[in-house]
Amino acid sequence: MKQAKQMKQKLFDEITGWVGTGLILTAYALGSFQVIEISSLAYQLMNLLGAIGVMYISFKKKTYQSGFLNLVWALIALISLTVLISKL
Repeated sequence: MKQAKQMKQKLFDEITGWVGTGLILTAYALGSFQVIEISSLAYQLMNLLGAIGVMYISFKKKTYQSGFLNLVWALIALISLTVLISKL
């Protein structure tokens, strides 16, 4: 029973990290190819959620460099979102 719970947690952790990675890469590609504006809510939200996902798995696996990078990435996205929302 305990082993099944650990496997479910590991699966959740891995999915969270990969979804985060996918969101950051998708935001970067869409912004780079001018499909979406880099100052859009969607772009900043993808970066924020992606960074949180990668940060989660990074700290879980004790990969602190990546965790710190994504902490800063998330803070930048959060500040950008705050500025964008205040302009609405």
